Amino acid sequence: MLDIEQIRKTFHPGTPNEVRALQGVDLKIDEGSFVIVIGTNGSGKSTLLNAVAGSFFVDTGRLKLNGQDITHWPEHRRARFIGRVFQNPFTGTAPSMTIAENLALAARRGRMRGLGWALNPSIRHELYERVRGMGLGLENRLNNAIGSLSGGQRQSLTLLMAGLIKPDLLLLDEHTAALDPKSADQVIRLTEEVIRRDKLTTMMVTHSMQQAAHLGDRLIMMVRGRIIYDFQGAEKRRLTPEDLLDRFDEVRRSDLLDETAASMLQRQYV
Repeated sequence: MLDIEQIRKTFHPGTPNEVRALQGVDLKIDEGSFVIVIGTNGSGKSTLLNAVAGSFFVDTGRLKLNGQDITHWPEHRRARFIGRVFQNPFTGTAPSMTIAENLALAARRGRMRGLGWALNPSIRHELYERVRGMGLGLENRLNNAIGSLSGGQRQSLTLLMAGLIKPDLLLLDEHTAALDPKSADQVIRLTEEVIRRDKLTTMMVTHSMQQAAHLGDRLIMMVRGRIIYDFQGAEKRRLTPEDLLDRFDEVRRSDLLDETAASMLQRQYV
């Protein structure tokens, strides 16, 4: 389904601000799998999603989706097959346009756009039913500007938009991080429902250990641009938030030891 082969990405190479964001990442994701991605700040987890989405081209390596090499495809071309929900509820929508118009545009993702045919009565009825199925009471507000909604409502609609044409791959980049706890729970409930109903292949970045432990059928942990843990099957199902926190503590201790060793070596040659 998704095949990531030895991808590398360095930002600002050869400068004091050089960042080796991805360092030879290998990852194969089967169709229908729901993969959780966690990691420390700067670990490369969001960079990995950006690389898959086409926000930039990788320096080396290859990306394949359904057997098709997409390594050099621009982002707009990949968007026909990849849906995405960002951390900010106001990203990925046109705030001054109505709910119906935003949904109509989402239905044309990756294709030539236009609203004339897209909002005919039959399409509008279909959109009404899809929004009604979310259980948020927004189906009678399709003519309201999407910018007038709360963050949780908007993020729920963004999730609906991302899955409207059943993408080959759904990317969720900390899509509940900016929400209050009640709204976050609502969006996670909808996320599980959409992924299960449409059998979507999904990659989800999160900072929440509760979400990481209880969602998905696979979990990877990244540190310094590399995947250091990959939990699947029964091993993933047994994970608890405490287990994941212990892994993070191991990483922090290892980092401290590395810094101490580097400092000792430096003193030897002063």
